[in-house]
Amino acid sequence: MAESKRDYYEVLGVSRDADDAALKKAYRALAKKYHPDANPGDKEAEQKFKEASEAYSVLSDPEKRKQYDQFGHAAFEGGAGGAGGFNYGNFSDMGDIFGDIFGDFFGGGRSYRSGGRSNGPMRGASVRTSVRITFEEAISGCEKEIEVNYKEECSDCHGTGAKPGTSPQTCPKCNGKGKIVYTQDWFLGSMQNVQTCPDCNGTGKVVKEKCPKCYGAGYISTRKKFKVTIPAGIDNGQSIRLAEKGEPGVNGGGRGDLLVEVVVSSHPIFKRQNMNIFSTVPISFARAALGGPIRIKTVDGEVEYEVKAGTQTDTKVRLKGKGVPSLRNKAVRGDHYVTLVVQVPERMTEAQKEALRKFDEAMTGVASEGEKHRKKGLFK
Repeated sequence: MAESKRDYYEVLGVSRDADDAALKKAYRALAKKYHPDANPGDKEAEQKFKEASEAYSVLSDPEKRKQYDQFGHAAFEGGAGGAGGFNYGNFSDMGDIFGDIFGDFFGGGRSYRSGGRSNGPMRGASVRTSVRITFEEAISGCEKEIEVNYKEECSDCHGTGAKPGTSPQTCPKCNGKGKIVYTQDWFLGSMQNVQTCPDCNGTGKVVKEKCPKCYGAGYISTRKKFKVTIPAGIDNGQSIRLAEKGEPGVNGGGRGDLLVEVVVSSHPIFKRQNMNIFSTVPISFARAALGGPIRIKTVDGEVEYEVKAGTQTDTKVRLKGKGVPSLRNKAVRGDHYVTLVVQVPERMTEAQKEALRKFDEAMTGVASEGEKHRKKGLFK
């Protein structure tokens, strides 16, 4: 007696009301895990891959799924519903899925049912670099000059890479398409694998006689300087894009971009959090007790602040609009939060100590032990 088939929903590990996206995600994971090329010689993995492929081919087809939900496996065994036997070749979008999943298994290319498109213009790659600025420059904005490796078009061959007087020829291996199509037979049928042509590196052209100045590259590497305008309010790790200052394109494609990452140096006093600035300011005990004006350093310079009488240590005050400007709207700024810390003097003169003893006695009505001993000595 033949072994009974597992429920298709159970095979894929999805609920019976799963949508197309959930079905595709589940099948993608199983196919990648059990694909025969990833498990050579493993019959169990091959069987599970076949099982998952069969389940997905049915449940991804609205009509077949409707028949399966009504009649079960009998719908494809010539039983109720008369759907006829199961056909592995009847996949609605397997080509796309195999292209996404199995490209790595077939040598790094992408699998398609039909051949790849002809070679066309390709944009150049982006180049990354960095620039260091001070904390104050990040707040106010600035302009910096950077120097990077830059590929200039060769003046002799004008970017073709061919010796002056000659020109690149159509690649005979790919016939100018830049891609090679390989056909691979496997148990689900024939699959076409598309790879970049190794002879022309995807350009569709080969150079028989290379330019002696650039050695066939078409470009000369130089050091080039660019000015970078850094906007006020930029934060550490953010990047500025210089359009079309990156690697040159292929087959007439445009240049990539130059991405400049901003590295902001730390500040000895100020700390930044988003658009707000934080700092700590020491004040004397007398100023905290009596109140009065103090000077506070901000990114805009010193400002005067009136301390309230009886201020306790670790009191936080807010200087509105003294923080970081918004990158989107220069008129909007964050705030500066200051923590007031009451300082206790480590060294005092005798006159200062005497004044502090009298203050303590006036506050508590009780003389300190030192004052008691001093008066007792005088009385004797």
